[in-house]
Amino acid sequence: MPTVSDVIAALDALWPPELAESWDAVGLVCGDPAAEVSRVLFAVDPVPEVADEAVRIGADLLVTHHPLYLRGTTTVAPVGPAGFKGRVVHRLIRNDVALLVAHTNADRADPGVSDALAAAVDLRVTGPLVPDPADPAARRGLGRICELDAPMTLAEFAARAAHGLPRTAAGLRVAGDPDARVRTVAVCGGSGDSLFAEVRAAGVDVFLTADLRHHPASEALLAGRPALVDAAHWATEWPWCEQAAGQLDEISDRHGWALRTHVSRTVTDPWTVHAPSTSPAGHPAPDGTPSPGASRAPSPSSPGAPR
Repeated sequence: MPTVSDVIAALDALWPPELAESWDAVGLVCGDPAAEVSRVLFAVDPVPEVADEAVRIGADLLVTHHPLYLRGTTTVAPVGPAGFKGRVVHRLIRNDVALLVAHTNADRADPGVSDALAAAVDLRVTGPLVPDPADPAARRGLGRICELDAPMTLAEFAARAAHGLPRTAAGLRVAGDPDARVRTVAVCGGSGDSLFAEVRAAGVDVFLTADLRHHPASEALLAGRPALVDAAHWATEWPWCEQAAGQLDEISDRHGWALRTHVSRTVTDPWTVHAPSTSPAGHPAPDGTPSPGASRAPSPSSPGAPR
């Protein structure tokens, strides 16, 4: 049976820590490197619900995309505004669950987070959006440039993306002419509005990412192409969990480790309710009542939860 150290060495080969941004916090957060591993859980966020899930299924190792402590800390006490982080650490350690983070190193890897996003939307990857100059094969880097098998309208592409990604309360926001024809797509799992210059230089028809802010999005549209499809941050990164679990399955088979891998279906997107506006912009409803028809995010077991 492999140890935590064995599994981390294998995963570090997939997502080399040196690929991470200088500000990032990747690697082993807690856990005994010499402890044995038989079950691994993959998730986007190291939140209490996911820690509880890891304990419940008997995982020895929890691998998350997002760091638990991104900006450092001087305490893991389970008190104060960030006390939930300390509670996560305590719960994992008490139950012999190690925690490993693969963040921007997994973003830049080949395959990486954006490859998984492209696959979820059935796109063919042609190369990285921001190539890693240290990669002679020109396959690593941030984001991906992709192609559709056949042109479609922006509205059709948005529907395709909505179908391919796990459902969230906010759904997808689209900016651009819904009837415009699109064939080339740039994707970036997670926050992508810092890459508008590279997306524009790539000359693609549409940019699929998350966390787009008003001013960068508005300025990007006024500058011309591309159209924008803005999904939930969690939804654009969740497909990586399935990709990563599959990669570890292959490693386990090759080494005869007989690991059991799991992907968390817990919806950890922070937004839970979407209340669509039914009144003209800037005006209340005629009777002064709130807009009806609020919709709730799916529970982990509902049909709209990740597959």
